[in-house]
Amino acid sequence: MNGSIDVLMTYLRVSQHMSRLFRSHFSRLQLTFPQALLLNVLGEEGPLPISALAERTGSANSTVSGIVDRLEKLELAQRVRSGEDRRVIYVAVTDKYQALQEKAEADVGGYFASVLSSMTPQDQDMVAQALLRLDEALLDKARADEEGSEEEASKN
Repeated sequence: MNGSIDVLMTYLRVSQHMSRLFRSHFSRLQLTFPQALLLNVLGEEGPLPISALAERTGSANSTVSGIVDRLEKLELAQRVRSGEDRRVIYVAVTDKYQALQEKAEADVGGYFASVLSSMTPQDQDMVAQALLRLDEALLDKARADEEGSEEEASKN
């Protein structure tokens, strides 16, 4: 590959392929990918507040709240008030989700692992390392941009 444009275009193609695969897989379960992702996080980490779910999925609180609304209608998730602080509301998976996960292997990580299984372990490691490095570079750039914005604001 030669240059950042090649990396960007490859990343976009991979993202499109992954989106298409995940949409196809989860549509058979009558779930969208964002719904499945939220359920996966809740299934692995247990009940979480909307803000923590938003942070873990890289989504806005309002987006997560809307997804939770739809998951409640499907009886796959529920909002539960904290016993310690009644102002805090957690989102938890339901028994219906547990049954769906067991029956249809609705786990996002498991499905992705099945996609990666066609690659050698060495290639999987190489991809993982490259994505981690890309993530770190993007975070570094975001931090630098944020610091630059703060410096500009303090000058004005």
